[in-house]
Amino acid sequence: MTGRLRAPTGRYGGKTAEQRQAERRGRFLAAALRLFGDVPGYRGTTVASLSETAGLSTRQFYEEFRTLEDVLAALHLQVNDWAEEAVLAAFAAARDMPLLDRVTAIFRAYAADVTSDPCRIRITFVEIVGVSPRLEEQRLARRARWVDLICAEASAAAARGEAAPRDYRLAATAFIGSVNGLLHDWSAGWVDATLDEVVDELVRQLLGILRPPGWTPEPS
Repeated sequence: MTGRLRAPTGRYGGKTAEQRQAERRGRFLAAALRLFGDVPGYRGTTVASLSETAGLSTRQFYEEFRTLEDVLAALHLQVNDWAEEAVLAAFAAARDMPLLDRVTAIFRAYAADVTSDPCRIRITFVEIVGVSPRLEEQRLARRARWVDLICAEASAAAARGEAAPRDYRLAATAFIGSVNGLLHDWSAGWVDATLDEVVDELVRQLLGILRPPGWTPEPS
């Protein structure tokens, strides 16, 4: 299959072609979240089984995607977008809070979103890994966006005198690895703790990065 089939154009059932296409694409992604994020997983799913779960035909699949890898790529971006939206909303709501409260609110929002459905965690931390060079590049690019977000918040905190002034990129990259690993292990049942305890541990780690021993906040 060298390219997608052309989708029908025009209005049908009160919906435009673009609306019908968006609806079909959403149904394929919802089905992929169920299949890729649970049993049988991405590697055990076929175009036929995905189409059946979505309640659509394989022809309709090829109108939207070229391969199952394209579906996984789109789903990975969607799951990350959901988490990013939750975090940005928490940023906005917590903007005027003290640093500890602000960081806690942000991580609670992130953890609540990514753990709201075990399938989301599996897509983000398991199924996407090692599929192809293309998806590895996408995975690392999305991780870099989270690093950028932490660096931006850390730099803003440093400018306000709440955190030590430094280049945070290396520390933020290491911290994101801790976030991903701990949340994955918690969701898999390998960590004997509540989600609140997991978030509290991540907050302590980040505060240790922002406020290293020997540094004190500037008086406000």
